[in-house]
Amino acid sequence: MSELFKVSSNPHIRSKVATNGLMAAVLIALMPATGFGIYNFGPRALAVIAVTIASTILTEYFFGLYKGKLTVTDLSAVVTGLLLALNLPVTIPLWMAALGGVFAILVVKMLFGGLGQNFMNPALAARCFLLISFPTAMTAFQCDGYTGATPLAALKAGEAVDVLDMVIGRTAGTIGETSVIAILAGACILILFGVIDIRIPGSYIVTFILFAGIFGGHGFHPAYLAAQLAGGGLMLGAFFMATDYVTRPITIKGQYVYGIVLGLLTGIFRIFGPGAEGVSYAIILGNLLVPLIEKCTRPTAFGYQKGGRRLEK
Repeated sequence: MSELFKVSSNPHIRSKVATNGLMAAVLIALMPATGFGIYNFGPRALAVIAVTIASTILTEYFFGLYKGKLTVTDLSAVVTGLLLALNLPVTIPLWMAALGGVFAILVVKMLFGGLGQNFMNPALAARCFLLISFPTAMTAFQCDGYTGATPLAALKAGEAVDVLDMVIGRTAGTIGETSVIAILAGACILILFGVIDIRIPGSYIVTFILFAGIFGGHGFHPAYLAAQLAGGGLMLGAFFMATDYVTRPITIKGQYVYGIVLGLLTGIFRIFGPGAEGVSYAIILGNLLVPLIEKCTRPTAFGYQKGGRRLEK
């Protein structure tokens, strides 16, 4: 028998569940946040969602035609488009939303080899690209019913916020981040379907709570910590983007380390940074650290070589 081993690209652990099945589960889990976003912000939110999804699908379709390999049927482009839309303010010009979708698929995903080869989350990378390119449009949260600063911005300025409104979603923010109840309902769907587990979201949230309690200036005051958890995109990021199969560590220890790193980075950006939010930057920076995290948390090899000599740890 040949002792040569076949070397192939990831994934090396295979499952009977197809990619489009996983993506369909994610889309189902995103429906509560999506539905509430449309209810909360009106038809304009639906327009932004439609534009981003159309731009991601068309970009992947035409790139596939150019390369001679269509991959748009795996539904990953739909998930990217929807996640991007949920991270955008409802007032963003539609052409900017479309540009973000093109950037997510073309630059972050397809130019690096397609699904499984991108080094950071495409939706969050596109959001950060839009934040850097169009900061005014990306931070304009005024719309019918909600005006003024977001709850996190008010909290950072020392103003009082209504935590119940933040949990329910009666507040300003991006389309999909306002209702913690809707996000957690979707997260429960992901967990019940076996799409994700609690390692990364749990370590992320616990680390952030500890950091905010120590350095936030309010101690472990329940109302302050609840407002920090309910505000911004922390819950959406923790359950739907930090858990992305492609850009998270594959080792169990690495996933805990990854969650801790995200919690620390989010705390640093929110509490010590000039802005009130920090989830998007924390996750894409965490994505860049994944190769190092996997290297440091790689399981120790063990066994015996041919001839009986034990392998060193």
